[in-house]
Amino acid sequence: MNRGRQLCAVLKEAKKLDTATETKTVAGETEKPQSVKGIIIQYLAYLEREGYSQDSKYPQLIKRLAKLGADLFNPDSVKTVIARQEIRNGTRIQFVAAYDILTKILKIKWEPPHYAQEEIIPFIPFEAELDCLISACRSKRLAAYLQCLKETFGDPAEALGLRWIDISGNTITINKPCKGHLPRQLQVSNKLLSMLNSLPKTHERIFPTSYGSIFGSYTRLRKRTAELQKNPRLMSIEMRTFRHWGGTMIAHYTNGNVLTVKKLLGHKRIENSMKYIGMINFKDDEFEVTTATTVEDAKKILSAGFDYVTEKSGIMLFRRPKRFSKYAG
Repeated sequence: MNRGRQLCAVLKEAKKLDTATETKTVAGETEKPQSVKGIIIQYLAYLEREGYSQDSKYPQLIKRLAKLGADLFNPDSVKTVIARQEIRNGTRIQFVAAYDILTKILKIKWEPPHYAQEEIIPFIPFEAELDCLISACRSKRLAAYLQCLKETFGDPAEALGLRWIDISGNTITINKPCKGHLPRQLQVSNKLLSMLNSLPKTHERIFPTSYGSIFGSYTRLRKRTAELQKNPRLMSIEMRTFRHWGGTMIAHYTNGNVLTVKKLLGHKRIENSMKYIGMINFKDDEFEVTTATTVEDAKKILSAGFDYVTEKSGIMLFRRPKRFSKYAG
């Protein structure tokens, strides 16, 4: 069922590109598909047969290459298009991986270009900016999906793969982790549970849609909200940014406990967790604030996870991030 939904979503625009990959059949050669639509149908069938994730981004990347003018039967054309894009090498690597599969399907020989993954510091928004996007959703499903990203720190594909049976009480289990991630369980708020329970339970999955479909909805939401709020920072918030924000907050709240970051984000390698240590971007309204006038009260407050800030007129001031009190200690 999901393959059918994904097929419809991917082919909706592919029909416009039907003339982009026209080829002539030469006597003695295997007949080649005449359209992007034909290629995508073969591509999805191959991914399903080989056990790839149902929410793979690769079909969207192949469609994007065709839209950018690449001749999908000409590896040199594809290499040139990928190289000319103003994108990070990480995205180029994904294009190469997606096209590498297509060359196997079409029996085309090619030498994949090699790109080195850049080390970058991810953009970390304020929590209020994430909440602004969630509250601006016109779709209950998209709002619940974004809230789920925020509270589970999951990769967008991991959240899409969640099933109703993965919810037990206030615990969500991520049993279908992405490559490089581990299965894990996370405690979530009653707010998120309420949002999820308001969705129709007509499918095994909580969010029965494709990555391409929900990504399109999110990009439209982001653009509309950034314009309404006059806040261009919102345009830098990708769906994976919710995870980066969570990693940063956990690292700060646990005083740089990289093992806790690794556990909650589900990293297999601790090196992936280290990048969140020392990154911080708080606003004052994202803190709980309390005070103490005695040493005994101060000890109790510190044991509850508050950080000492300063002392004024004999009153000690403490604060802690609102969302992360459950990770104290």
